[in-house]
Amino acid sequence: MTPFPLSGLADEAADDIAGQVAAQKALGWPCIELRLIDGKQVSSAATSDDDFARAMERIESAGLRVSSFGSAIGNWSRPINGDFATDLADLKVLIPRMQRAKTRFVRTMSWMQAGTEDATWRDEGVRRYKEMAKHAADGGILLLHENCEGWGGHTAAKAREFMERVDHPNVRYLFDMGNTASYGQDTLEFYEAVKPFVEYVHVKDCRRSSDGSKSNAFTYPGEGDAKVREVLTDLIRQGYKAGVTIEPHVANIVHLGAGATKATPEQRFASYVKYGRDLEKLIASLR
Repeated sequence: MTPFPLSGLADEAADDIAGQVAAQKALGWPCIELRLIDGKQVSSAATSDDDFARAMERIESAGLRVSSFGSAIGNWSRPINGDFATDLADLKVLIPRMQRAKTRFVRTMSWMQAGTEDATWRDEGVRRYKEMAKHAADGGILLLHENCEGWGGHTAAKAREFMERVDHPNVRYLFDMGNTASYGQDTLEFYEAVKPFVEYVHVKDCRRSSDGSKSNAFTYPGEGDAKVREVLTDLIRQGYKAGVTIEPHVANIVHLGAGATKATPEQRFASYVKYGRDLEKLIASLR
């Protein structure tokens, strides 16, 4: 038994829902996090209501539940000076799906800077989150800002300030361990800054770039520079129960597109399952 439920962004194991469910079943884990099915965002109208319903039937018939959703709201593909209506449209589609799946968690970010002044980037991001928070409260969900792209993930200090400025109970933080090492940040400094706001956690690991530039040298858990062992130890010590999701990025970095990986479907599946097994061993060693 692990101290919290284990889940995974299984679109890194397979594109179709059957393969994603099979990966979670191979691990024997109770949960799955939904991001892409057949390359389409589940948290938007790109996936039809009928296709979502069929995916939920497949998930539930396998005895799994949905831990969370990985949306594109505010992500690396959306500039802060772009059309906010796109994000609101996603939220309108997403909330009923989250209610159907019986989960409150959705991953969000705070948009790309796109040449704007830092203060504009910050203030517009905060304004947007406050508006989205009203919809989140009405729908009974939590917007979880991930430390990735966006003003609220740029530095540890900005992450904390962003949360303090938004100051809404339906906006919390999703801490991704590996993103800190990938972006050349101090993992433990970032973790301590956002810890009062953390509602959910992603497990990823990465080796830092020697020159401080962005790194895509992702590793199995505990083999990189993201202090995975230390963060998990602290989570266990403080009685954290919400769960963790693996986002391996070892054989397949989903957001880089289909041409970015040379891995075969079999290699993707196998590496994903190995990642999960390695995490189980790491957690067991901490207890």
